[in-house]
Amino acid sequence: MMASSDVDGRADGSLFSDQNPSELDALCPSPPGPSRPQRNYERIGGRTGTSFCQTLIHLLKGNIGTGLLGLPLAVKNAGLVLGPISLLVMGIIAVHCMMLLVKCSHHLSAKMNRPSMTYGEVMQYGMENVSWLRRHSRWGSRTVNLFLIITQIGFCCVYFVFLSDNLKQVVEAANATTFSCQVNHTNQTDVLVPSFDSRIYMLFFLPFFILLVFTPNLKFLAPFSLLANVVMTLSLILIYIYSLMNIKLPIDLPKVGRAKDYPLFFGTAIFAFEGIGVVLPLENKMQRPQKFTQVLYLGMGIVTFLYISLGTIGYMCFGEHIGGSITLNLPNCWTYQAVKLLYCFGIFITFALQFYVPAEILIPQILTCVSERWEKPVDLLLRTLLVIITCALAILIPELDLVISLVGSVSSSFLALIFPPILEILAFHTEGLSPLATIKNLIISVVGLLGFLLGTYIAVIEILARNNVKHEETFHTYMVQ
Repeated sequence: MMASSDVDGRADGSLFSDQNPSELDALCPSPPGPSRPQRNYERIGGRTGTSFCQTLIHLLKGNIGTGLLGLPLAVKNAGLVLGPISLLVMGIIAVHCMMLLVKCSHHLSAKMNRPSMTYGEVMQYGMENVSWLRRHSRWGSRTVNLFLIITQIGFCCVYFVFLSDNLKQVVEAANATTFSCQVNHTNQTDVLVPSFDSRIYMLFFLPFFILLVFTPNLKFLAPFSLLANVVMTLSLILIYIYSLMNIKLPIDLPKVGRAKDYPLFFGTAIFAFEGIGVVLPLENKMQRPQKFTQVLYLGMGIVTFLYISLGTIGYMCFGEHIGGSITLNLPNCWTYQAVKLLYCFGIFITFALQFYVPAEILIPQILTCVSERWEKPVDLLLRTLLVIITCALAILIPELDLVISLVGSVSSSFLALIFPPILEILAFHTEGLSPLATIKNLIISVVGLLGFLLGTYIAVIEILARNNVKHEETFHTYMVQ
């Protein structure tokens, strides 16, 4: 999953400027040429841009990541029947909200005579469309951009936890890794050599992430990004094959999960579906933007199928023992240890792309306050501090499933479910939006708000509970010694 907003060459000096960069801009910059309005005009006449297939690939890449690997546990939290049905419903709602964002962008762009808009700008001009909100419209864009930053930082925290958990398993099982991949329907990677706490591994990755974000231009990482996409795709195929071949029959799993676990399902699922941030940048860069609707429906159809299938198959294979990421259930054999390492490589490279968005929003605003002589040292220092803060947050919550659910509940619910329906109400306020459409939008926003409140509350409670258990175990071990 990559949340982002589009970029414009203008900055207004605000910490949360309307014109935000995106990882798409870093790896696929717009062709050189005249100013943005003219480029947009030329695009309509055939300007060079991304093709249908290229846009589809970017859309898939922006929605498939660590969230997919956590969906088997999400299905467990919801139940074998309720889980897949809920994923389908959430997928339909998520796509609908993406279309609402595109629809509002088109409407407001025409109304304000602008060639294109970012997510934050759509919110700002939507609020300007309502007289009593007009004075506060700037806060609309800043709020959207704040949630985009929180989401990207959250993704980076998840990457720290994912990498540490998977590398820890590989190291602990190194002495017993074989060529046999037999299944026993438990958490497959046996601990043969107890290793360091996963938080030590996070500290191990910290200097490498710092060096990674020092990359002066992310275009240098484009070949590695392509390689990462290939190895992650191969890893997913192997995970699918293993899960399908080792489903335990007969299947005796709860059809409906416990009510208190459902908010955790919501957080994980909305984390996976939160790709709405790439929608407008992708459309703005497309050679034939009128085809974007087809790209969106096709791409999100594929994404939803992958989410439902892997979530269901993974839970059917590993049952109650499913981990926060399905990779943590793979057996002690060279093939699947390699799968973990390859996926870790892909996530490591993706970290730089996710980090690009908050860094390029926050750092330039601070650099305006320093002399040109100190710009480079201060830039590197600020990047280092941001990575350290991200690592510190991951260390505070070293539970992969809970940090995914928390990030999804806190930020993704707003971007993917709450804001788009409100935007349609604001954007078409003067055009006489039908009562049925208004009710529909309010229901979606209320569902998103309830998911945010309950998901955040349950995730925080579970985090505190697990920390208490760990402290008690540590204290007991110390007393025994």
